[in-house]
Amino acid sequence: MDRRYLMKEAAARRYVAVNLILALFVSGCSSMGPTILARDRFDYSSAVSDSWKRQTLLNIVKLRYLDVPIFLDVAQIVSGYQLQTTVSGGGTASLEPSSVPTIGSFLSFGAQGSFTDRPTITYVPLTGDQYVRGLVTPLRLEQVFSALVAGWPAETILFTAVSTVKGLGNQRLAGVAPRVADPRFLRVVQLMGTLQASSAVGFRFAEGKQSATRTILFFRADLGERERQEIDELRKLLGLDPQATEFEIVVGPTAASDREIAVQTRSLMQILTEVGGQVSVPASHIAEGRATPELADPAPVTETVGRLRIHSSAERSPYAFLSVSYRDYWFWIDDRDLTSKRNFALLMLLFALADTGEKKGLPLLTIPTN
Repeated sequence: MDRRYLMKEAAARRYVAVNLILALFVSGCSSMGPTILARDRFDYSSAVSDSWKRQTLLNIVKLRYLDVPIFLDVAQIVSGYQLQTTVSGGGTASLEPSSVPTIGSFLSFGAQGSFTDRPTITYVPLTGDQYVRGLVTPLRLEQVFSALVAGWPAETILFTAVSTVKGLGNQRLAGVAPRVADPRFLRVVQLMGTLQASSAVGFRFAEGKQSATRTILFFRADLGERERQEIDELRKLLGLDPQATEFEIVVGPTAASDREIAVQTRSLMQILTEVGGQVSVPASHIAEGRATPELADPAPVTETVGRLRIHSSAERSPYAFLSVSYRDYWFWIDDRDLTSKRNFALLMLLFALADTGEKKGLPLLTIPTN
């Protein structure tokens, strides 16, 4: 055989081999991990956050209908990725003396690939004695007042999480004896809000007996005339020592001295029930006895302090910040209602602060999402 054509055949084979090796090298060196991490981490975070908010809103609505609230936590997300590639190549070389070999006449190349994303999500029903106790046990004082130290408005915190201050009662929408808020309680809430805004009042925590945490309220030394008048009014409403500048906040309906402020906090279940009593439900549901009746709003202050407006409509609102479907109606929070959105965020914060016990591993519900 002519040596010239043998050299052409060898060159053609080398060409095919080089292209095949190059294709395999490129496919083998590419990694999907960093790109997927940047995308999925935020996608899963947003999905878990949105589902938790919708679940909370649904349970609030269910309490208005005296339905049992159920919480299901996302315990684990395991996402597996698989990338498969297949590359093939081949070629033929013509050995006819009369032919003029070209690369296009004897080269063939093919490639295929597949990418599989198969996440597994594990759900844990929040049940058990310790979790239930966490829901029905009143919040600890440091849990409530640490939110004030963190900068949350005093009006919103106190109206939402406190039942009584020195015997002055907050509104109660549920229970055997619903009541409107004592006007003096609402005034205390307002005064605490204005004093907090001017930094005239503060809180600190100290170690007490048996490792308990003591909560101390104190007034700033350098006060303006308006601040002194508001503090004097607050002292009179709560029966406090007119000369003292520090007061210990204690748990209970009454205080042992005029240097203590007795506070009774609400439990998470009480907070949810109170918020549920503010849900706007169809009038026919109240008339038919499906939902609990409304309690008249005692004063305009609650419109800006503790109101969490949850609307209802037959159709889903385009202005909904958050919405859930229940009993063939849509219940939603208006995206333009900043007060309600802020108070709902506070509710989520109180859930995070509360000690509802360790989440147990069983029972589990695992759903592979193919």
